Amino acid sequence: MITTWPAPAKLNLFLYITGRRPDGYHNLQTLFQFLDYGDSLQITPQPHGEIRLLTPVPGVADEDNLIVRAARLLMRACADRGTLPAQAGADIAIDKRLPMGGGLGGGSSNAATVLVALNHLWNTGLETEALCALGLQLGADVPVFVRGHAAFAEGVGEALQPAAPTEKWYLVAHPGVSVPTPLVFNDPELTRNSPVRSFDALLQAPFSNDCETVVRKRFREVDALVSWLLEYAPSRLTGTGACVFAEFDTESAARQVLELAPNWMQGFVAQGVNLSPLHRILSGHLA
Repeated sequence: MITTWPAPAKLNLFLYITGRRPDGYHNLQTLFQFLDYGDSLQITPQPHGEIRLLTPVPGVADEDNLIVRAARLLMRACADRGTLPAQAGADIAIDKRLPMGGGLGGGSSNAATVLVALNHLWNTGLETEALCALGLQLGADVPVFVRGHAAFAEGVGEALQPAAPTEKWYLVAHPGVSVPTPLVFNDPELTRNSPVRSFDALLQAPFSNDCETVVRKRFREVDALVSWLLEYAPSRLTGTGACVFAEFDTESAARQVLELAPNWMQGFVAQGVNLSPLHRILSGHLA
């Protein structure tokens, strides 16, 4: 039985850094929304007791790939609980559409999709909270994808409060460079003292991203992209970049601007959605 599962992109509609923790991580306030666009995973349960990635990523060893790490983490957790079927395994292939290092959460979304899908396919019975705890071991953004609902996040991104931002249309653009997240968070010029505000107060203020200034300064391609998009619509960085998004009220307006894009820009149009496509699919499997 081959099943196909979406691994949607996310946007950070705003992102503020409120402090640096003793462990080196940063405290954030951010608003996550999903897109109806992303990678897709083909997952085939197998009785061979192994996790096999049929589409390796060039330059990334399987044991470092979040897809494989998520599947093996779930296997170990369920084996410890005694809920893993005998010889449970899976073959996994990915149709990769989201750029690496783009700030769209592709790797975290892949990991979450594996956790949610295999928990269902193996019938291991882990509740959402347990899957989120596993996901947090893989990355701070994984739990929001596991939960599957737009959310206001605090802490390192793991403290989630459901949210319902307007489901606008976005032109999401990539400037052709990869921005390493550690480079941004270690930058001495990064803003780290944004005031902690209530979610209601943040919704009333203009949205922005504290990472954008340093990313635009360090990556001229991102700076050029933001400058170009701002001529047409409100635009800003998502996550630590490199992707930038411009927001529109209609799909046609977003597509009109995409048609004007310079040839060095890669982009797509998608709608923001507050319920993850992964969870729409899961609901269909459970129906």
